[in-house]
Amino acid sequence: MARAAAITCALALLSGVLLVQWLPSLPPRWCMGLLLVGALLLAWRLPRWRWLACALFGITWAAWHGATAMEARLPRALEGQDITVIGNIISLPQAGDDASRFTLWVEQATLDGKSVALRGRVTVSWYDDAPLLQPCTRWHLLLRLRRPRGLLNPGVADSERSALERGIHATGYVRDDPTNAQLAGPRWCIDGVRDAIARGIAARVHDPHDATLLQAFSVGDTRGLDQHDWEVARANGVSHLIAISGFHVGVAAVSGVWLAVLAYWLWPRLGLWLPRPQAQAAAALLVAGIYSALAGFGLPTVRTLLMIAVVALARCSRRGSSGGQSLALAMIAILLFDPLAVLAAGFWLSFVGVSFLMLCLQTRGRGLRAFVHELSAGQLVMTVALLPLTLWFFGEASLVGALSNLIAVPIVSFVIVPCALLGMLMLGLCPPLATPVLWLAAQLAHAQWWLLEQMATWPGAHWFLPAVQPWALLLALLGALWLFLPRGVPLRWFGVLLFLPLLWPPRQLPANGAFQVWVLDVGQGLSVLLRTREHALVYDAGARYPSGFDLGEAAVVPSIHALGINRLDMLMISHGDNDHAGGAEAVVTAFPQALRYTGEPVRMARMKLPMRQCVAGQSWQWDGVHFRVLSPAEGNGDRDNDSSCVLLVEGRGGRLLLTGDISSKVEPQVAAALDPGTRPVLLVPHHGSKTSSSMAFIAALQPPLALVSAGWRNRFGHPKPEVLARYADAGVPVFNTALEGAIPLEFPADAPARREPGWRWRQPRYWRE
Repeated sequence: MARAAAITCALALLSGVLLVQWLPSLPPRWCMGLLLVGALLLAWRLPRWRWLACALFGITWAAWHGATAMEARLPRALEGQDITVIGNIISLPQAGDDASRFTLWVEQATLDGKSVALRGRVTVSWYDDAPLLQPCTRWHLLLRLRRPRGLLNPGVADSERSALERGIHATGYVRDDPTNAQLAGPRWCIDGVRDAIARGIAARVHDPHDATLLQAFSVGDTRGLDQHDWEVARANGVSHLIAISGFHVGVAAVSGVWLAVLAYWLWPRLGLWLPRPQAQAAAALLVAGIYSALAGFGLPTVRTLLMIAVVALARCSRRGSSGGQSLALAMIAILLFDPLAVLAAGFWLSFVGVSFLMLCLQTRGRGLRAFVHELSAGQLVMTVALLPLTLWFFGEASLVGALSNLIAVPIVSFVIVPCALLGMLMLGLCPPLATPVLWLAAQLAHAQWWLLEQMATWPGAHWFLPAVQPWALLLALLGALWLFLPRGVPLRWFGVLLFLPLLWPPRQLPANGAFQVWVLDVGQGLSVLLRTREHALVYDAGARYPSGFDLGEAAVVPSIHALGINRLDMLMISHGDNDHAGGAEAVVTAFPQALRYTGEPVRMARMKLPMRQCVAGQSWQWDGVHFRVLSPAEGNGDRDNDSSCVLLVEGRGGRLLLTGDISSKVEPQVAAALDPGTRPVLLVPHHGSKTSSSMAFIAALQPPLALVSAGWRNRFGHPKPEVLARYADAGVPVFNTALEGAIPLEFPADAPARREPGWRWRQPRYWRE
């Protein structure tokens, strides 16, 4: 009875917490108070309705935590101002080519000598000769901060949701100031221990990449992994193994049990003081706790640690505990500690994966054969069960993941991780003995990674599907459960049918003569995705920054996949500036067959991306939609902004003019080349710069609406107020990606063009800025 009550309470609490995360705004505090009183009355007076009391408490608890987190963010009035802070570095600082990045816990913040309301986590970048930063150190810094705000596009992770889940209150960078200095701080912290272990591994393993892998397996230090490494991990579905997984914590707990067994074998009289079963449980919990701390207390490790704690406490109190009850109590503990954990993908992958294993995996005795059966069957269950969630959170899955995990999980968890744990122990007890142990672990990791790199090139390693709808997600999860019901249940194969809405979602393609457009949210840059019935074109690809952050990879390519576009026919880069061309390489890598055009082929060739010159007069037709290049004229390429490819797209019901970064010098030529016809929707030239969008140009085009692609609070001040005033005087509504997110437009064959709600407003959430 108690076990069923724990599971019911956990599910009800989860339902209440989850409901809050779908709200566009949070209820007022007085409403939270009423809900809490109602929950207490139900629990007290109506025992049969305690599940509802748990749900109401979950709503109240999650709403209160969400409101508190949003109130803790940097006040809007302080955005863009220089604030003096004192705080501790609470992460492993990452030194990059352009800057050092770290998380700072702000203790005190002042503006012009007056205290400001800012306490807690702040992510910081330090450019321009940053010192060597160490975890646990305390600093006095001058920072320029802003509230967490991310890019919103189809199929792209919501970074504002991630900031809320991680408790980030502001982001910013260090200003050059003579008062920036390190202060006296704590002598040690857990991140300092992690950093010391990571440095010890690097000093003893000569191959830097092998050392990086061991650092990730040992202490969850992934700073040395590059984009290629994560690409290999995603292609094999083993990202959960790269950073320390819950399974590794279980291995550490088993090590604790064996240490206790060894201690009682060496000193049998210990049994007179403490019974061996209780000692083994305590040792398992202690070792698992230490290892989880060294892993940085990631969500999968915390979940496993809490489950181990429930079992250990039951063993110490001589009470039984089932797997389902332990999992339910672990979920309750996490939701009570941090209800915003449900915003993380790891929460769902952890609990859903373990739940499916408990429900669907049947133990078949002992021995090697049974172990191999459970391992292989477990990987099959996990692969199928987590496929819907993987596609929901990441937009891609790996068809080779089951085989990769079948090989990698036992090698990493039962060989590499124990060697790494022993090496870590030797680093503290006898450093010379750590070298051969870490060498062995490095050789194993090297061989394992080589195999994964080969498997990452297999067909199906990257499998993309359109964005998953909530109802399709739920049906697929139900289908997975149905598939793995016990033998004897009739029609189990019907579970496959419930996967069909996920695997073959309905698609609404444009009719002949119609087209769809998405002006993507790529910050201070530009990328436009256009689709006709059978063809697709990308106009510009956003920026790529010195930090390695690539908008082509992070925004453009995922949006293409999320919208169900499997083939790209043309990539047109207006000109060679980074904010338009930086992400082109990622798009070319994903779609190498696409034709490529640009206004500055010489600059693109320097980027090792050969492209054809776009020239006024070039034209083609796709599915009843006409495309024509209006600029640059023959021989006017490679002249920076005014060499931008200007493209006119004309369907049966409307026209679109893509202008790149042309200035008012070129605008008259573009206006003159435009044939009479339907007034075109206009992409505002040069992000709304004052050197473009002349009154004459606006008057000549008379666009029904205009679109701006610009970054939030960008340093150029785009779009300029005087430019917006020109459009307002002409009666032209202007929509900005900085305010709207990605902006979709429909150009039907039998109706005027229309703008759809921006991605920021399509699914409003309380954490959106």
